[in-house]
Amino acid sequence: WVEEEAPDVLCLQETKCAVSAVPAEVRALPGLPHQFWSSAKDRPGYSGVGLLAKTEPLNVTYGIGDPEHDVDGRVVTAEFPSLFVVSAYVPNAGRGLVRLEPRLRFDAAFLSFLRGLDGRKPVLLCGDLNVAHAEIDLCHPAANRASPGFTPQERQGFSRLLAAGFVDSFRHLYPEARGAFTFWTYLGAARQRNVGWRLDYAVLSRRLLGALCDCKIRSAVPGSDHCPITALLAV
Repeated sequence: WVEEEAPDVLCLQETKCAVSAVPAEVRALPGLPHQFWSSAKDRPGYSGVGLLAKTEPLNVTYGIGDPEHDVDGRVVTAEFPSLFVVSAYVPNAGRGLVRLEPRLRFDAAFLSFLRGLDGRKPVLLCGDLNVAHAEIDLCHPAANRASPGFTPQERQGFSRLLAAGFVDSFRHLYPEARGAFTFWTYLGAARQRNVGWRLDYAVLSRRLLGALCDCKIRSAVPGSDHCPITALLAV
């Protein structure tokens, strides 16, 4: 699928893979020779992100400058001439919301990091942000108000991101689209029944809206409990 899509940049989240263990077939993906990986320190099989690019970035950084979260390998940022591309895997609040407070601390630190980037040049944030922002973004909102990914605190965190000058590209283009989900549990044939959540986003600096051509949810692509999304920008 990646070879057919031939993206300029491919962002991967929850890779659960040490840099040394990236599969050979991924290393050899044609058209994506510049590869940058981050994994959790001393926690094999946990978290992890990757960013693969057709052209070499001007600069690449890892993490958000926050020791509490950077050990988990959650963010890779590549600087290109016209924008920053950020691949991010936001923490899950956990069963019973046992990790809600660390998640909220991440949200605040991550927003500060993104604003700092945005002060230099526009930003395209791609990733599993582990939040369904509005009721339209999950199948059963009433039953999930205390579930990780749909608590008021997490939703407010996403609202603060938008208020800081960023745009949810899919919802900007398709404000009324229902059933547009990117994650389905493996239980109960949820994907076949489209009982899902929209947790994966392409968020961009508002001043990039003129360059936004489309944002597509590729729900027919198999291989994970999440599906890919595609952001198309003319930059």
